[in-house]
Amino acid sequence: MSVQVLLIEDDQALGAQIVEHLKRDGSKVIWWQRGETIAPDLAKELNLVVLDLMLPGRYGLDVLKDLRTFSDVPVLVLSARNDKEDKVRALKLGADDYLTKPFWPEELLARVTARLRRPVIQNPDHLKAGPLSMHLGEQRVVVAGNVVDLTPLETGLLSALMKRPGSAVARRWLVENLLESERARAERTLDVHISRLRKKLGQEGLIETVWGIGYRLNTGEAS
Repeated sequence: MSVQVLLIEDDQALGAQIVEHLKRDGSKVIWWQRGETIAPDLAKELNLVVLDLMLPGRYGLDVLKDLRTFSDVPVLVLSARNDKEDKVRALKLGADDYLTKPFWPEELLARVTARLRRPVIQNPDHLKAGPLSMHLGEQRVVVAGNVVDLTPLETGLLSALMKRPGSAVARRWLVENLLESERARAERTLDVHISRLRKKLGQEGLIETVWGIGYRLNTGEAS
């Protein structure tokens, strides 16, 4: 099955160059030249979104924020701004990667390939990432052949990380979606639950802290 990429880029010359290289690499490309909301039906058909930030219509981060309310499709952000705050904000909102303009086409293709090695999970009942395997609905996970019993909250935390292996999941997202009943002390509570989850899994370095952003599942794959 061919790879379907949505490119949202208003620069005519750059957009045409990206489309050419992606198609040459075997991808099917939809090219939008304005910032628009990505419909859920379209998102289901996509393997990757390549998203510029400064767009007519809608700002790129607003497009990303809306997309992340219903889809885990990988998103590679492009920006002419090399501002640390922009990069951190994009990652917190759910971007998988951030590439600063100008860039070599070969670098873009390498980043695209890295994102596509981590596809969106196809089976909603079973997750697999690195040494981990989880059947949703059961409060347990198999780690390198060993069964580990988890609490419902630990299962939710781990499944969120397993759905996006190698990518940072924002603390804010974890707090708002999994710890709502404990929001008053959610930051400290989240750290405690992550610490307990790490101990149960028993593999050092499997769940990494991404400072200033959140947590990431390290599967040992190169980016």
